[in-house]
Amino acid sequence: MVKFEFFFDCSSPWTYLAFSRIHSVLEKYSIRPTWKPILVGGVFNEVNKDIYIQRENPNPRKFKYSRKDMQDWAELSEVKIKWPSIFPVNAVKMMRIAIIAEEENKLVEFASLCFKSYWEDDLNVGDNDILERILKNCGMDPSKTFHSIQKETVKNKLRNNTESLIERGGFGSPTIFINDNDMYFGNDRIELIDYKLNKLTKNS
Repeated sequence: MVKFEFFFDCSSPWTYLAFSRIHSVLEKYSIRPTWKPILVGGVFNEVNKDIYIQRENPNPRKFKYSRKDMQDWAELSEVKIKWPSIFPVNAVKMMRIAIIAEEENKLVEFASLCFKSYWEDDLNVGDNDILERILKNCGMDPSKTFHSIQKETVKNKLRNNTESLIERGGFGSPTIFINDNDMYFGNDRIELIDYKLNKLTKNS
């Protein structure tokens, strides 16, 4: 049985692309993933602070190309991405809710709506009203959920996921592990993951 872990933060556009593409790959091999919500800002603060410098002083050629590259990938992935008015967004509440959504078997639906709301509809997914709308749309109880995200158990699980990714060598979102220590980073590794899973399932 293949172990598959997907560490992610919905505030990342490249994660949106990877998330939209990984499901068909997992279905092909009948793999049940373990979703691991994290705070990518916590990862950056610990092991990838250079990203803040790059954001403040982007190389204009690389910046122009990266936006074009993102739109190409979005077209391939059949999703729409437009740069949001608020970036980066405060993702703490959203990703704490993702912890609860996973426990209620609503993770995929909740994350999909968060990605779409932020990256397609330009909505502030750090805002309670927006999150409440998303919760209702995926059949979760907003009042109960907003109460639950204040619990230390939920806060600690999100923190532990983030720290676990750092300890295992991760530096951003999305990061995927196959069988504990085979790590892949980024949307453009999905084809490689497909190849590796094909080899593993053939040999099992």
